[in-house]
Amino acid sequence: MAKISIAQHILAANEVVAEEIRQMLTPRGIRTINVMSSPGAGKTTLLERTIERLQGKLGIGVIDGDIETTADADRIEAAGAADAIQINTRGACHLEAHMIRAALSEIDLSHIGLLFIENIGNLVCPSSWDLGEDTRVVVVSTTEGDDKPAKYPHMFATSQVMVVNKLDLLPYVDYDLDKVKEHALTINPHLRIFEVSCRTGAGLDAWCEWLVAFARDNAEVARKIVQEV
Repeated sequence: MAKISIAQHILAANEVVAEEIRQMLTPRGIRTINVMSSPGAGKTTLLERTIERLQGKLGIGVIDGDIETTADADRIEAAGAADAIQINTRGACHLEAHMIRAALSEIDLSHIGLLFIENIGNLVCPSSWDLGEDTRVVVVSTTEGDDKPAKYPHMFATSQVMVVNKLDLLPYVDYDLDKVKEHALTINPHLRIFEVSCRTGAGLDAWCEWLVAFARDNAEVARKIVQEV
């Protein structure tokens, strides 16, 4: 019982900081997306291609979470992000809201319309931690097996979007795309699904069009908040 109480206390404290983050970003018209996946599903490559396609349309900031190295943030910066910050957890398997709050102090938010948080590669722990995001995206890939929704239902239940990546490899792997979508939608019938290939560009237009609409919708919300104040 003591362990449960401690865990509940930690998560409750995290929720407070997550709400502080929302109160900071929403009035500025910044929408935040928590991107999660297992290792190697292609989160960073997806963000690189997204940034390249949305140059001049949206100011994009990225907070990258990894256990070690700045490799992902370096790649994101090279792709043209307005700002890229690396968080190294030194062993922790997920990001927490206080880490995001600290990273935000290093970002010039005046140039950001859309903020991505690239979480640690893990389909378990990150699903339990609110980072102050507006929505959650889970990325799966054709190279990692089609049983991920069935094995990790909480991740798919708490996400609003699923991106199926590496579509170009579908002819070469034993991966049942219909099965993945069926299982994911059984867990979460409201899940929006995008099928993409970062190598060929298939599906990226639809993904980016949705992101632009998503970001601009929040800008309208921000204007209403400012007017009410």
